Amino acid sequence: VIGHLVLSCRSVRRPATTRAWTRNTPKVPRMAKRKLAVCLLGLAGASAFGSRHVSSRSRQRFSVARQYAPEENAAAAAASATSTPSLEKLRWEPSGTLSWDFESSEGTHTINYVAEGIDKPGTPLVLIHGFGASSFHWRYNVPALAKERPVYAFDLLGFGLSDKPLVGYSAEIWRDQAGKFLEEVVGCSGAPGGKKAAVAGNSLGGFSALYCAAEYPDLVSGCVMLNGAGRFKPTDPEAAAAEAARAAVAAAGRDEQEGLVDKLKAFLTKGVIYGSFFVTKQPARIEQVLRQVYPIDNSNVDAELVESIRFPADTSPNCAEVFFRVITKNGSGPATAYIDDLLPKLTAAKIPLSLVWGESDPWIRPAAADKIQSLKPDTQRVSIDAGHCPHDEAPEAVNAALSAFMAGIDA
Repeated sequence: VIGHLVLSCRSVRRPATTRAWTRNTPKVPRMAKRKLAVCLLGLAGASAFGSRHVSSRSRQRFSVARQYAPEENAAAAAASATSTPSLEKLRWEPSGTLSWDFESSEGTHTINYVAEGIDKPGTPLVLIHGFGASSFHWRYNVPALAKERPVYAFDLLGFGLSDKPLVGYSAEIWRDQAGKFLEEVVGCSGAPGGKKAAVAGNSLGGFSALYCAAEYPDLVSGCVMLNGAGRFKPTDPEAAAAEAARAAVAAAGRDEQEGLVDKLKAFLTKGVIYGSFFVTKQPARIEQVLRQVYPIDNSNVDAELVESIRFPADTSPNCAEVFFRVITKNGSGPATAYIDDLLPKLTAAKIPLSLVWGESDPWIRPAAADKIQSLKPDTQRVSIDAGHCPHDEAPEAVNAALSAFMAGIDA
């Protein structure tokens, strides 16, 4: 999944000290280099690896505010003065918001989430953030959309203010997290006439939404991908053979396949990834990469957004290891689910799919949306004049698109 989210290493200039250090390190596989260059989906990934989380008994709420408050956030308020002033927004709360205990095959984990408009009559909408972000990235969308319906946004496991356990991160664990969230928090049911919700996600979250809709069709009434990630089946015979070989190695157990040289290479690669993480989580680098993925209007790249990404990375002893696990598991290994295989499941379940696409995305190009439409011709599409994160770069246009899609589901 992650391999589709990143730029070439050449597009981000490294500091001189970093360039000197990396000249003396072993070569990293091309896919890993591309991921390291942007480190966490252009959001620098810092928020993917914090440790602070809310107690399972905590029931604090995100506040909907037009101002940035606390005095200690004065700098963020000043830097954000030019960002989308006409919209209500969520305020970044480092102490977290609501929490839910997610029971996975790896254990029980505390998940941070936000909920607004829960007393509204419309079909519920669940928003899933992208790689390196958190529920706060929907800051301009939740308040507006919650005027019509219940709206939820949660932090994926390993991201934001949710738990960061040392587990095997995969598309499946995030798919199941979304499905259980629909059941246990939103109250969806697979029973005849039971409650359903729509799921929408950006980037990695877009694939998670698609995967959830395909595997939990009794809980889902609609799916929206905003510059969604994911792999398509390889069509080139050599690529297909390479993918099959990777799958065979993974099935046999990587440790059993590695010789001494391979283990040493893996150890050194891990050191490079760790080092890259600590360089990339710096506020200046976070802002730099954010501006690359907000190519049309970067006025919403403000101090508060940068802080929401930086903060979690500085509060967890596990952050670098979680970063390494997410990168290596999802970037270089074989795909466990292809978009090609998931789309027919939506068609069979009569779940409508909409693509709300930032057409100037430097990472996941419009060609990906074109291919989805070719595979599922009844897919709706709304083009947004924005980059990889259209919901935050052009929130008014995205809110209008999501409202129109949801109105169709309500009908």
